[in-house]
Amino acid sequence: MDEERNQAVFQKFKKTCVPLIGSSLITPSSVGNVVQLLMELTETLREVRASHYRLTSSLISYIFFPLSTILRRNPSSEIPDQILENVITIFTIILEEDWWWNCDLRTWEQLFMLSGAIVTGIETKGQGKTRSDETKDVAVQALVALLRERTHEECRRYQKDANNAMARLAEIKGHVQGANFVPVLGQILDSSLATCMSHHLPLQRHSLQLLDLLVRIYIPDGLSPSVLPGIISTMVKVALGITPSKLSSKGEVVAGALTVMQGIILRAIGDDICVQEGAVRDVNDLDDLTQLATGATEDSAPGTSNSPYATRRTGSWLRGTASQLHIAINSMTSLTSHPNPIASRALVNFSAAILNGTSLTLPQTRPLLLSFLLALSLSDFDSVAKPAQDSLMELLSPSSQVHHALWQTMIQMARDHLAAIPRLLPAHADAKVEHSAKVIEAICALCVTLSDSSHSQGRGLSHLPSISLGIGKLLGPTGGIEKWGWPLLSVLELLPPAIVVTDSSGMQLLLENGSLDLPATAFPSMALKNVASQSTFEALERMMRSLGRASADECLYAAEWFIGVGLGGRTNMSVAALWCAAKLLEGVSGVRLGTPDQINMESSVKSNRLSKLARGLARSLSDLWEESEQEEMGEPAQPTANLDGLQDENLLIEYRKGLAPITLGGRGSQGRPQRGAVKQPSLHKAISLQLISLTCGILQSRSTPLFIYTLYPVLHSIVAEDSYVTETAAASLAFISYSTSFASPRNLVLSNFDYILDAVSRRFTRRWLDVNATKVLVLLVRLAGRDVVDRASDVVEECFDRLDEFHGYEIVVEGLIEVLLEVVKVVEAEDDAHVVHESAFKGEGDLLPGKQRLDAFFHWFHHRHDSGEEQDSEGHGPAPRRPWGEEHEAPKAESAQEKEGDKASDPMADRPPTPAQALTKQIVSRSLYFLTHGVPTVRARILLLLCSAVPILPESGLLPSIHHAWPFILNRLSDPEQFVVSAAAQLIEALAKHMGSFMSRRIWEDVWPRFRSMLNNLEAADANNALARRGRGAVGTESSYTHSHRLYRSMLKTMTAAVKGVQAQDAAVWDLTMSCRRFLSIGAHDELQMCARDLYKAIGQNNEDAVWLVLSATTQTVDGSVAFMLMERWEIEANVNVVLAGLEDT
Repeated sequence: MDEERNQAVFQKFKKTCVPLIGSSLITPSSVGNVVQLLMELTETLREVRASHYRLTSSLISYIFFPLSTILRRNPSSEIPDQILENVITIFTIILEEDWWWNCDLRTWEQLFMLSGAIVTGIETKGQGKTRSDETKDVAVQALVALLRERTHEECRRYQKDANNAMARLAEIKGHVQGANFVPVLGQILDSSLATCMSHHLPLQRHSLQLLDLLVRIYIPDGLSPSVLPGIISTMVKVALGITPSKLSSKGEVVAGALTVMQGIILRAIGDDICVQEGAVRDVNDLDDLTQLATGATEDSAPGTSNSPYATRRTGSWLRGTASQLHIAINSMTSLTSHPNPIASRALVNFSAAILNGTSLTLPQTRPLLLSFLLALSLSDFDSVAKPAQDSLMELLSPSSQVHHALWQTMIQMARDHLAAIPRLLPAHADAKVEHSAKVIEAICALCVTLSDSSHSQGRGLSHLPSISLGIGKLLGPTGGIEKWGWPLLSVLELLPPAIVVTDSSGMQLLLENGSLDLPATAFPSMALKNVASQSTFEALERMMRSLGRASADECLYAAEWFIGVGLGGRTNMSVAALWCAAKLLEGVSGVRLGTPDQINMESSVKSNRLSKLARGLARSLSDLWEESEQEEMGEPAQPTANLDGLQDENLLIEYRKGLAPITLGGRGSQGRPQRGAVKQPSLHKAISLQLISLTCGILQSRSTPLFIYTLYPVLHSIVAEDSYVTETAAASLAFISYSTSFASPRNLVLSNFDYILDAVSRRFTRRWLDVNATKVLVLLVRLAGRDVVDRASDVVEECFDRLDEFHGYEIVVEGLIEVLLEVVKVVEAEDDAHVVHESAFKGEGDLLPGKQRLDAFFHWFHHRHDSGEEQDSEGHGPAPRRPWGEEHEAPKAESAQEKEGDKASDPMADRPPTPAQALTKQIVSRSLYFLTHGVPTVRARILLLLCSAVPILPESGLLPSIHHAWPFILNRLSDPEQFVVSAAAQLIEALAKHMGSFMSRRIWEDVWPRFRSMLNNLEAADANNALARRGRGAVGTESSYTHSHRLYRSMLKTMTAAVKGVQAQDAAVWDLTMSCRRFLSIGAHDELQMCARDLYKAIGQNNEDAVWLVLSATTQTVDGSVAFMLMERWEIEANVNVVLAGLEDT
């Protein structure tokens, strides 16, 4: 069976090899045929290989013969690239088979020389011809197939032992490292360095694989120091993308370059070879220490090979090479942020291998490589972060020879990077700042996360707590925070964002729209003046949190120091200090500020020291709001003490934009301007609010007693003018509610209503008057919503007490009246609070004729004293007048029952007022005196308050007050301020709508004459109004939010209600009908047209002829006697038809 298969395979190859021998002499006419035959041979080889058929030695020789014939009969330079590519490809396929194990070294060397000549270009030298990148790529693949190690799987496939593979590799290695072969090896190495910078990606990738094999296995130990500089220089360019193609390096290319660098560094400057040759000394025991003490020199070290290409490793060579190598590795810092995880994993392997293999020869590079691993351990890719963490754990394990040096290096790195940040920030070196921050974060994370996991797994990394203690010492009393804290604060200048982006138009506007439940609001972001990248700022935030988390309670000393600096003023340094304290406390407490759905609260037990600090901090921060506004905002921002003494090293760096000013004609140089601190009160408030929220997150339910101090600052900031402070306060309120287990901010405010009211009261005294406290009361009422009725009596009493005390202060009176108006609006918004008034007016069709009304009156008058009970005419004898057994009851009880019965049976008795009505009545009765206040806004707010109270109060509760204040209300119609007139018209409209029987005569006798003159005045004023409508027949303004439009609307609605009430005099009705015609014009606002149509329909119910005459005479000539009524400039025909059609239907 095997013989038949061998024969079948042989026949397949025979069909190609025999014609190929016949065409071995290449001519221009036979090139196409030879290429076709070679491609068929290649395809046959791949098919046979895919069938898992092992080529025998005789069959390989049979295939090899026509190929060698082509190479012998034709000069190499005259063989076309396509033919040479196919020939080399066939050799590569054969080498991947069993032939690599059995071919003699002479044949192996010929294939090596052929492929090497193609790569180096020797075979076409002087011919003016160069091979293509594709041809070189095939030759490089052949060299890789000749030089690479065979895997265990290949050993099993070809039934070879692993020792056989090692022996074969050693044989080839010995041959390559021969004295005569080293020049060829060097030439191929040099050419591979050139091809790995090609723009052809396959050639670049395969060249890196070839370089890895050469430097890792075949280059002699003495030659590796010689080729080290060239290889490192080229690989750095390849890794960073500094190639002639000007393209950024892909992940595989970066990984290949780092692998080559790793191999050559370990071969050339590794600890083992350098100790062996005496360049460095390794002290592991007392004998090594004795030899070191005897002063043995490197002359006693064993010599290197006598090869002319070898370089001796000496101490001076090591120092020079290590310095240059450190510069090269330092230039690859940007690879830590490479977007491809393949490149990042390669950097992890490179750093770990170099750290483990060069601890003695590259001590100055140890922090740099360790920073690579630390930064990559925080990668967003798990495939990068996990290997980096595992590598760090292995390097820091007791079994590692470098663990003692590494953990000491880590502590020193934390100090150095923390001290470097103040120097890097003024230089706007965002990448370096972010790298330093990530290094510190990774060290802290390694101390916390990895230490905990290693203890739980029993790995016994006892030195990791030592790193934590070192970080704790850095932030503790002996850490010298004054030395590194002041320079850090001097360069951390925080700024609010230029635009505060929120989901709504602002928290205050959202509350004004009537929303009772505040949405989950995130804390608005901020920025650093010296940092342009948001990722760098976030890295600094994470760094501060990780420092707090790693040092635990030891960082509270640093936090207290930052808090002390922050509370000492409102400058940019104070803001930066509070920011640093907030991030440290977030780290030590495990509480992360954010929206309620993103809040990160670890369920760890907070220490007593942390809780005590949180309670004291909440009190101290709340006291900041007790300072007067003048002290906070009134003084101009003046530079404070000069900070030159705190940051002398930072003054070496100056960053300027634009043109430098030049002063002509002056002598000498201008002095350097002193840098001072600028006040930032808004940002200081915002970060203080974040700290207040953080203290509530730390204390959680234990923060309830502190609400008497902390809630007022939060609510006070919500009504602030600065949008950044407002959004921060809203987020703080939501965060505090979540932290203290309240369902919503509304529930939080309701539960602590008395605390907030007490805080407002304390700020309404002659000693301490806060004009913004009234805004807090308004916000309190809005948040409380429908439940404010049960608690608003205290608010109302407080407002009126303060009105009596501060009635001369306009701004205070205006704010208090706004609070009362808000209370009435909240009550009005509830449907249950509305009173169902009786029908205000009765139409004329509902009235009885005059004689029948008199007869009904006379009947009622004669029988008004009659009992409603019918007398029984039948006699039943004596009977008791009450139930048996009640003869001896007290007469007082009987009289009381009779009174109650009479009261219950009285149909005219008023129902007892509800709490909402009683509260509103109290507000209305005590607010009437302010209708004549000197401030127009106060008068307008009182009128609007009365307007909101109309649908709430019954007639008995409202009409006495309106009757008493009616002259003052009428006077407001002639107020000099138009918005006051508009408010008065709205009040009269509401009264006419709900209290028509009371208002009908008053409107015709008192209001309509004033309305008529106001209509004439407004018509004249609209001609000069910039907001008025333009064009033929235009009436009113474009917007429906102007005071004139609102006034027109109130007039029309008021007169519509008055027309329905009583039958007015014909002269007044005629005057009304003539005055309101212009509002039927299509040039008026749609809302005014609708109101006008309703008015004329109401007039037509009583006097249809007058309506027809006026409207018809306005649109067309009806009769000469009414020709004066024609108004062609008003296009009212469409609305006239609607009105007349409506009258006909009724």
